Amino acid sequence: MTEPDGGGPGGGALFGLIDVAGPSMVPTLREGDQLLVRYGARIRPGAVVVFRHPFQQDLLVVKRAAERRPKGWWLLSDNRPVDSDSRSYGAVPDELVLGRVLLRLRPRPAWLAPGRGLERLLLTGPPARVPGLARRLGVWIDPDGP
Repeated sequence: MTEPDGGGPGGGALFGLIDVAGPSMVPTLREGDQLLVRYGARIRPGAVVVFRHPFQQDLLVVKRAAERRPKGWWLLSDNRPVDSDSRSYGAVPDELVLGRVLLRLRPRPAWLAPGRGLERLLLTGPPARVPGLARRLGVWIDPDGP
C-alpha cells in the first residue's frame, strides 16, 4: 500500500487515501484501486482494515478483519490462496490496526463499510432477494461460512 496524500499513520489525519498493490484482496480490491480510510475507526468482524505489518512496520497492508482474538485481530486475505495474512504472522495487535476502509474511490466507487443495520437488512430483508446486492454494497459474505 502507498499513501498518496501523506495523511494517516503518524500524520494525525482522521481520513487518508491509499493505493492497493498486490492481489491479496481480489475480488474485493485490485491492484491500483484507491481507498478512503478512516483512521482510528472502530473495527468489527467483516471490516476491511489497514494495518502495519507485524514484522515490517513501515509496510501498510489491507486485509479483512475476520475475528477478534486475545492477542489482537485475525486478519485474512479475501483471495484465500494468498496466505500473506494472519495465517502466516498470527493475530495483529490492536496498536498496529490503524483504521477501516470506508470506500473504494477508483476505478469504480464502491462503499466498503455499511453499518450494522444496513448490513442486516441486506442479508435478511427484502433486498436480500436481489442477487449480489449485499456484496456490491460492501457486505462481506464469508465463502467458507455456514
